[in-house]
Amino acid sequence: MATLKLLADPTRLRVVWTLLHGRHAVNDLAEHVGANPAAVSQHLAKLRLAKLVRTERQGTRVLYALVNDHIERLATEALFNSQHIAGTAHPHQRPDSQHSHPHSHAHVDDAADGAAG
Repeated sequence: MATLKLLADPTRLRVVWTLLHGRHAVNDLAEHVGANPAAVSQHLAKLRLAKLVRTERQGTRVLYALVNDHIERLATEALFNSQHIAGTAHPHQRPDSQHSHPHSHAHVDDAADGAAG
């Protein structure tokens, strides 16, 4: 249940969605999700404590990645459900079928905003 509460936050859901497409540093994630790096760092700390994301060192950079594919399924279902509730998706359309590029966040933003409201 705690995992679902973490994914209910629009920014954290955007962070997780971005991480579905690969590893990212804090500044890259902040740019992708439209938040400041300090806020993203705080969200990542919560996701790390919940063991949803892990860190990897690449030289002097710290990259964040999802722990496993279970998180991918949870995030996808959370987005699908929030789009369904917000009325922004066809009732049987999966969020991952709309966009496959990590920089295409229109459906993520709409869904996350619908989940928060």
